[in-house]
Amino acid sequence: MDFNNFKKVLYKNNKLIKDFKPKKICKIYLFRHGRTYFNEKKIFTGWQDSKLTKNGIKEANIIAKKLKNKEIDVGFVTRLSRSKDTIKPVYHKECFLIIEDNRMIERSYGKLEGMSHKDFIEKYGKDLFDKYHRSYDTAPPKGESIKDVEKRVLSFIKDLLIFMRKNKVNVAISAHGNSMRPFRRYFEKLSTEKMMKLENPWDDYFEYTIKI
Repeated sequence: MDFNNFKKVLYKNNKLIKDFKPKKICKIYLFRHGRTYFNEKKIFTGWQDSKLTKNGIKEANIIAKKLKNKEIDVGFVTRLSRSKDTIKPVYHKECFLIIEDNRMIERSYGKLEGMSHKDFIEKYGKDLFDKYHRSYDTAPPKGESIKDVEKRVLSFIKDLLIFMRKNKVNVAISAHGNSMRPFRRYFEKLSTEKMMKLENPWDDYFEYTIKI
């Protein structure tokens, strides 16, 4: 098994790796983590580690149910617990690797993290909220723009495709709302404008076929 540039392996089953039969057609199953306490309270979350709520756990289980009959060989997560906890019910008995890679972590909201949307709007106004929240290339103080997120996600995708083509595996990716935007832009060939209008579901997944 060639790990390419993926260095942090959280789980590895050598027996399954040894018995693995390479896929003839490779698939990516991309989904967003379930809702967290910060999500439900409409708080800027970013890199803060807010846990899944009861609704978030239900949403992760809905995704798992929808992916029940899919073959998943490798799972990708970020260091944030919401990403890891969402993939737990998803990966199957045939999954032999779980890899952590923070290039697909949520957008950093910098100094805004921990602040509610309501408090921000009351203090700074709706126009600035919309600019920080939905602008492609404007970053909040000490945070990232979506353009910044896209740069690191594209680096991840490049390594992911090499990894999949070398090893001929199917992968599940437990991503975040904003890191999913450049994923979907890349695989669905979207414009920047269309990418920024995307609303990613809490309880569904996107499937992409990779040529090998």
